[in-house]
Amino acid sequence: MSQGVRGTRDFYPEDMRLRNWLFDNFTNASLLHGFEEYDAPVLEYEELYTRKQGEEITQQLYNFQDKGNRKVALRPEMTPSLARMVMARVGGLPMPIKWFSIPQCWRYERTQRGRGREHYQWNVDIWGTTEISADAELISVLVTFFEGIGLTAKDIVIRVSSRKVLEEVLGSLGMRGDVFAQTCVIVDKMGKLSSDVIEEQLSGLGHDSEVIMTIQSVLGIKDMNGLQEALKDESMAVSELNFLFDAIDSYGISEWVEFDASIVRGLAYYTGAVFEAHDKAGKFRAICGGGRYDKLLSTLGGKDLPATGFGFGDMVIMELLAEKDLIPELVSDIDDTVIPLNSDLRNAAVMVAASLRNSGRTVDLVLEDKKMKWVFKHAERVGAKRLVLLAPDEWSRKMVKIKDLDTGEESEISISEL
Repeated sequence: MSQGVRGTRDFYPEDMRLRNWLFDNFTNASLLHGFEEYDAPVLEYEELYTRKQGEEITQQLYNFQDKGNRKVALRPEMTPSLARMVMARVGGLPMPIKWFSIPQCWRYERTQRGRGREHYQWNVDIWGTTEISADAELISVLVTFFEGIGLTAKDIVIRVSSRKVLEEVLGSLGMRGDVFAQTCVIVDKMGKLSSDVIEEQLSGLGHDSEVIMTIQSVLGIKDMNGLQEALKDESMAVSELNFLFDAIDSYGISEWVEFDASIVRGLAYYTGAVFEAHDKAGKFRAICGGGRYDKLLSTLGGKDLPATGFGFGDMVIMELLAEKDLIPELVSDIDDTVIPLNSDLRNAAVMVAASLRNSGRTVDLVLEDKKMKWVFKHAERVGAKRLVLLAPDEWSRKMVKIKDLDTGEESEISISEL
């Protein structure tokens, strides 16, 4: 059997080089903003994800009973695990906390372009502050990452809105609670499903045609002036968004960001500002998304703590980079390829390789007899900078031959100088 499980991926060495490059850029953007790395188990109690009903994600769990008859699940996202960790030490953690992680997540869903059943997701979160500047800080992390991999504001747009926009609209119509959360799940699919299907699903929640038209009208607003006209001056959503855009302007990243009322995010726990990054050409699904979730801990039986964060998958971004011809050419980081020119020198080659490694050089030791044509091709494939050749004449003089593979220059070096 050579085929992996549907929706999963194998990472060959060339794939791992790209994955590590991507993860390094995730990490660098996080560290530049003062975030610390954390991790959590891939296996959690199923209840961690099913406490909040009505979310699509609860239907996509890889869940089962373990040998102790406990209901467990592979994590579909990281935020509930993070919330559990914060709740476990909520009295002892210095606030605010700024953490990031790059976990593997699992969802049993239909495989499609940019989405499998497993993926890695860069998560960046701030807990313990209600300041809207925290949301702006997260958007700055995103821009730093995009710039680091060669993308510009001509390639990417970060669309920002607030859950409070739709909450205020539906609240004025007397609709709150579970109906509001379920409405957010449906309108998050706008642009992915036909308008007829969206209207049918909204009707299924009890929304009449007038309410549906109001929702569609407000979610079609693309600028803050239009939003202010729709919600009026006393709107909390308008006030908070104005503050957020002022903060974004202070970071000097306004060209990356625009208001879009249709951004609501599908997960039920969001409570305030929400955002998504998209390619400007609109060829791909959302690159990443996030927002404020101040009331998550109470759904897990704890005391609420303000929080904001985002999740950023590893699949769509790589498709976009391929489209933009921005995938770097990466080779193994090998300093020296060591080759004995006859079998009698194999032990000597091992000693030379050990000496080079002890000096901090990365060494690829050829372990069997090979022709020089193969050796040169192999050294090129692994990206070696030098060939270290052990030949009988040179070795008898306690010397090795060095060939610089960039310049082609050859020299002899005493083994004591390695």
